Formats: sequence, C-alpha cells, structure tokens
Amino acid sequence: MLQTRIIKPAANAYTYPLLIKRLLMSGSRYEKTREIVYRDKVRHSYATFNERVARLANVLTEAGVKAGDTVAVMDWDSHRYLECMFAIPMIGAVLHTINVRLSPDQILYTMNHAEDRFVLVNSEFVPLYNGIAAQLTTVDKTLLLTDAPEKTADLPNLLGEYETLLAAASPTYAFPDFDEDSVATTFYTTGTTGNPKGVYFTHRQLVLHTLSMAATIGALDSIRLMGTDDVYMPITPMFHVHAWGVPYVATMLGVKQVYPGRYEPDMLCRLIKEEKVTFSHCVPTILQMVMNAPNAQGHDFGGLKMIIGGSALNRTLYETAKSRGIQLTAAYGMSETCPLISVAHLNEELRAGSEDERITYRIKAGVPVPLVEAAIMGADGQLLPADGEAQGELVLRAPWLTFGYFNEPEKSEELWEGGWLHTGDVATVDGMGFIDIRDRIKDVIKTGGEWISSLELEDLISRHPAVREVAVVGVPDPQWGERPFALVIVRDGQSLDAKGLKEHLKPFVEQGHINKWAIPNQIALVTEIPKTSVGKLDKKRIRVDIAQWQAAGSAFLSAL
Repeated sequence: MLQTRIIKPAANAYTYPLLIKRLLMSGSRYEKTREIVYRDKVRHSYATFNERVARLANVLTEAGVKAGDTVAVMDWDSHRYLECMFAIPMIGAVLHTINVRLSPDQILYTMNHAEDRFVLVNSEFVPLYNGIAAQLTTVDKTLLLTDAPEKTADLPNLLGEYETLLAAASPTYAFPDFDEDSVATTFYTTGTTGNPKGVYFTHRQLVLHTLSMAATIGALDSIRLMGTDDVYMPITPMFHVHAWGVPYVATMLGVKQVYPGRYEPDMLCRLIKEEKVTFSHCVPTILQMVMNAPNAQGHDFGGLKMIIGGSALNRTLYETAKSRGIQLTAAYGMSETCPLISVAHLNEELRAGSEDERITYRIKAGVPVPLVEAAIMGADGQLLPADGEAQGELVLRAPWLTFGYFNEPEKSEELWEGGWLHTGDVATVDGMGFIDIRDRIKDVIKTGGEWISSLELEDLISRHPAVREVAVVGVPDPQWGERPFALVIVRDGQSLDAKGLKEHLKPFVEQGHINKWAIPNQIALVTEIPKTSVGKLDKKRIRVDIAQWQAAGSAFLSAL
C-alpha cells in the first residue's frame, strides 16, 4: 500500500462518524415549519417529525429492541415509514423493508433469513402476516400500523398501536454514536432463480449516497430535479431501495414531502394537484398508469419533473409525458447499488445540439454520478474501451454498493468477482461517459450468432401509434437458436396486426437501427403484460406464458 503522510489528530479531536442521524439534523434547521403529508389524512411540520422519530425510538427501546436487532416494516409509503427509516437505524438496529408484493412464502423466507425480531404491520397486511406467523422463527413482538378507527388487531404478541404508543412516549432521545460501518438497512431482491437475496447497506454508505444524490439532482443544471423549494412525492415503494434513497435527501434538505400510501392512480393525481408536487420518480408502467387515470385527464402537469428508472425509458413515453407537461429524466441503478449510479446529464455540447439529439441522450441510462466508477467488461474479464461500440457487462465501483448478499458467501463472491460489482446488464459506455444499457444478459436475444437487444426492439415497437405497451423476449427456434417474440397491448380504438408491425419496423431496418432478423416472427395481442412486484416487465413469466400458449396452439398468435 502507498505510504502517505498521516498526521496524528489531537487527543480530544472528535472523529465524526457518518451516521443517518446526521441527515436528520439539517431538515428542521432549514425549514422547521415545512410539512410532511400523508394522503389526505395527516400533515405535520419537520419539528413534529423530529419529535415523532424520537418517540418511536423510545417505543422500540422500551419494547426491548437492542443494537444489532432487525426490525421489519410491512406498510405502504407513509409518514410512518419515513420515521422508521430514521428511528430504527439511529438506535443501532437494522431496518428490514419487507416487499409486501412478494408471495407469502417469499415473505416468510425473507423474514426468517433476516432474523427479524420486531415487526410493524399495517392493518391491511394482518391476514397476510397471520398466515405465516406460526412459521416465523425469530419474531418476538408486533406493532400495529393503521389508518382505521379501530386501534387493535388480532396479531400475535401485539405491543400496541403505533400512534397510541408514540403519544405516550417521550419526545426526546439521546441518539448515540457508533461505528459508521454498522448495517443500517436490509431488504431482499428477487432473481430469476432461487430464493430472494438480502442486500444490506451501512450508515456510511447511505450518508454518502445521500450526499451524492443531493449534488446530482440539485446542482447539475441540465437536471435540476429537486431543490429546497420543490415538493417531493415518491411513486416508488419505500420497501424498494428506500424509495430510491430520495426521502433521505428530501429530509436532509427540509423539502416538503408527500406520501401517498397505497398507489391508487386517482389519489396520486389528486395529491400531485392539491399539494403542488414538482418532483417524483417511478418506473415506466406506473407513470403510464398515472397519466391514464381518470383524474389525470385534461390536467396539465406542467412543472412536474420525474426520474424514470427500473426499466428502459423509451422515446414514445418521453414524448407523451412531455406533451402532458412532465419532464422525464432517465437514471440507472439496482437494488445492489443503493441504487443511484447514473443520471442523464446533458453537457454543453448536447444542449447545443438538436432536440432530437437531446431526447436521445435524456432517455439513456446516463452519466455516472459523483464517486461512481463504471466500466464495460468482456467475457474474458478484461475491460473494454469506452467508445460507444464495445459491448460487455456493466461493472461498477462506488462507496455505497452492497458488500455482498446476507449469509450468501458464494453469491457474494460472484457479485464481486474480480473486484468489480457485476450488474448482469449488457451496455456500452461512450466517450462522454454515457452508459447505454442494451439489455439484461439473460434477456439478450441470440439469433443466428447475432445479439438483439429486447430493449431497443421495445422502444421501436412502442413508437407505433397503436401500441400502448410492449414486451419483447427471445423464444427457442430450431434454426436460429432464438427469435424475438412481442407481446403488445393496443390502445383503445386502435388495431394492429403482424403485417402492420412489420411495415412499421422496416424503416428502422433501412436506417440501420436494427437488422432485418430483429423483426419479431410472432406477436401476441394481449390485454395485460406480466409485471414484477416493483412494476418491471416480468420476462421470466412472459417466457413461461408464451411456451404454454405455443404448446396449446393458441389461435391469437400471429406469424409474420
């Protein structure tokens, strides 16, 4: 290791640990009277929020929660969840954000694997919890979260109801210092095979992620997504990478925050209008759901800025949103990356270009944010040139990437093989640093020795005026190995057949965007496309469905 100059600090110098409690200090200092809003039910100031965090810490401590214990939460996006994101790690415990959209068996697995000791349960999930309670191996106590007048529920080892307990607790708590490398949060990410895997993040990682995100979305002029005068509302579940980490940024800055609870399209639109929301983030399917909601019809969303992640942002969705007054910016990240890795920053050169060129770059995965190192790796483990042409696996280094999967040493070593975190995404990086995700490695379509990007095909197909949603996967083919297969949802009052889709794609072949063998051999017109628990296209399930349709000889398959 390089020998550098190290100066011994003064005997009484304070070694400042990067802890989540540091993020809580400044919000009320900047804007003590700013509001935190929950649906149409609750609103209170930052000063009250700080008191409620202290009250929750007292409730948990008196209930027997100790440093190192895991405390799980089953709730929709709420002011309560935000309080848990601070109070639980600030007493030295670990917050487990349970993905309530997983199957009961998967939830049971994650809770036992995480060794949850204490569980906060929304009244909506009491039947779900009771269905697995007898098989939980480590849980000692439960606590009820509810919006209903009834403040009790049939939960095993119930300590009490959240608001009742907080009201009786002290509004002050002396949050201690401890090692910044202590685990603060954990949650589980699902893959294509096997059980969900537990990722985890330390206090230091979450603080550094928060600082980098604040600089990215607040200081880069071509983005400028959220400053202190914005109004923020997540439309990404808080159980999914801490709502992409933005609530920590918003709290640090004292931004007005709006929490919508369960995602109901009309409620989301109502809150955007009434609370004057100016910044949010979500996956493409959720944005489409919001724009198609009855409450959104005829509404000008002018001034609303949104980060789109989780799935590729296609040009059609970008232009549709822009026509409704919504400025979209693509970003990239994963559960394992805390999640922010890159955002579509437009430098001076791009801003001076055409609108078409600006859109092209706004919908790419973007440029790595401060403190992130991104590279492209070939199958031989060697790094490839950042020339915009060489394709390989996107690999990463940053101070907030999960160090592994909890109690999964072999999978952790695979994740970090060669000292880089492996994303499983095929990408290019160009001379400006722009990451362009071409596909998931498992979703790339290999036909006749050539790679076809399902994401690129989805983007081009989505530009057909009759297409509302599309998903493309590879299906086995005896001659070519695989061929593209498209599932399409047609807009109301529109029609589309296989010949029409082929004619739509021909110009893109002639312009060199795709090769002629990228045109799908088969399409299926459907009314719904399977999604994962966080709103992404569920391509694993789509492949299974197609195989079953083909085996049954379904009549609605259309050959080109």
